[in-house]
Amino acid sequence: MSATDHAHHGGNYINCEKGLWSWLTTIDHKRIALMYFIAIMAFFLIGGLFAVLLRLELFTPEPLFMDGDTYNRAMTFHGAIMVFMVIVPGVPALLGNFALPLMIGAKDVAFPKLNLASWYLLMIGAAIAVASLFFGGVDTGWTFYTPYSGKSAGAVTMVVLGAFIMGFSSIATGINFIVTIHTLRCKGMTMMRLPLFVWALYSTAIIQVIATPVLGITLLLLVFERTFGIGIFDPALGGDPVLFQHFFWFYSHPAVYIMIIPPMGIISEVIATFSQKTIFGYKAIAFSSLAIAAVSFLVWGHHMFVSGQSGLAGGIFSILTMLVGVPTAIKLFNWTATMYKGQVKLDTPMLYAINFLSLFTIGGLTGLFCAAFSIDVHIHDTYFVVAHFHYVMLGGAMMGFFAGLFYWFPKMSGKMYNEPLGRVSAIMTFVGTNLTFLPQFVMGSMGMPRRYHTYDGIFTPYHVTSTIGSWIVASGFLLAVFLLAKAFFNGKKCTEKNPWGATTLEWTVDSPPIHENFTTAPEVHGRPYEYR
Repeated sequence: MSATDHAHHGGNYINCEKGLWSWLTTIDHKRIALMYFIAIMAFFLIGGLFAVLLRLELFTPEPLFMDGDTYNRAMTFHGAIMVFMVIVPGVPALLGNFALPLMIGAKDVAFPKLNLASWYLLMIGAAIAVASLFFGGVDTGWTFYTPYSGKSAGAVTMVVLGAFIMGFSSIATGINFIVTIHTLRCKGMTMMRLPLFVWALYSTAIIQVIATPVLGITLLLLVFERTFGIGIFDPALGGDPVLFQHFFWFYSHPAVYIMIIPPMGIISEVIATFSQKTIFGYKAIAFSSLAIAAVSFLVWGHHMFVSGQSGLAGGIFSILTMLVGVPTAIKLFNWTATMYKGQVKLDTPMLYAINFLSLFTIGGLTGLFCAAFSIDVHIHDTYFVVAHFHYVMLGGAMMGFFAGLFYWFPKMSGKMYNEPLGRVSAIMTFVGTNLTFLPQFVMGSMGMPRRYHTYDGIFTPYHVTSTIGSWIVASGFLLAVFLLAKAFFNGKKCTEKNPWGATTLEWTVDSPPIHENFTTAPEVHGRPYEYR
């Protein structure tokens, strides 16, 4: 059946083939995106459960239901799952896979089989990492700092091997996106006509391809040291533990931007659509994504201000880190200017986008405190850093992620979710995030160390407030996941191609799209945001 006939008979990418095997062997980017959706939501719920358990344990100053070792293992798995299995692959692998080819007028990504292989690599790596729970767990923290990670009796090798494999998934996805953007754009889709979400994915892919191999080499060296006793990071064997920090953070700080630049691209789409305005400063936003990607490789040393590096190096890294604030501020200014005098519609995606703007701004501004050499010495390894990191990751990356999920959900599923309850979920996550992490800034300023299982009673009111906040934010995200799952199976049918009034190419096709994406080859004649 031709693409036109298939669409005429109600066919789409979801029902074009039937059976589990057709899904496990698919090379359709949209189906692969749905498989990522199922996997990442499962990981998100597991990682979130660990977070709630950690906060519950900290409800009282003395041990409640965990001993110190159990607490360390729970903290490690919360961090490792959320970073490597949820936030890093979340937007690129899920929403990027679904939307990128549609937004540039392509039938699929450049390497469809490699795309499927990327999903299998993530699944295999995640399975190995999670299986370590049944072999003693890991208590090193998600950073696997040496020399302890080289000597720990836990299943460090399993988790590290899992992260190593998942890294290949990230690299393969990055290569696929770069080649797709350069070679498969439809007629008239020049680089300066790309949607801003595509620019964000392009910038992220560059980081993935350049930085991830460094992490892979680092983790492999750690496995060699543990397995063969080769002195690389362990001083007792003639190694240097600070070398591990250099390697790890050379990847892991760019990884912060792997986690945050794609949600920034989502925010550009959502704000332009729900403000019913042309995006303000298209080129500035596009190039600021590339600028953030470039600077991200020059700032890793700000994680090591207390590692013994020279004051000169600390000063240089401090200045370079503050430079990241310039392209980030450009984006925030341009988004705000786009909303100014716009016909703003406060639907669920827009509320999550506003959450992003508010919470990420707090995370970014407090990052300047961490970037200041003299201040960071005092707040290093305190709850101030925990709060800053979670305002960026939870308040930024995850809010942007859910803004994108609710935004593209009608296109992905052909169904509409419960809009009033979607708004409730957005409000709950906003209130819960602030209630959880604002007290942690105060605790950190007072000297409360992070990763401690017990604490002085003076911090009890702050921890209690933080724990109550964690229940609220968890309930908000659970409600959001429930709404999307319920809508997918029993939601009201989306009868419009473009329910939001958006102006990018993916909203010109059916909801959900047909297997081939387009019945005829599209052609564009202007920027995506200029058709109002």
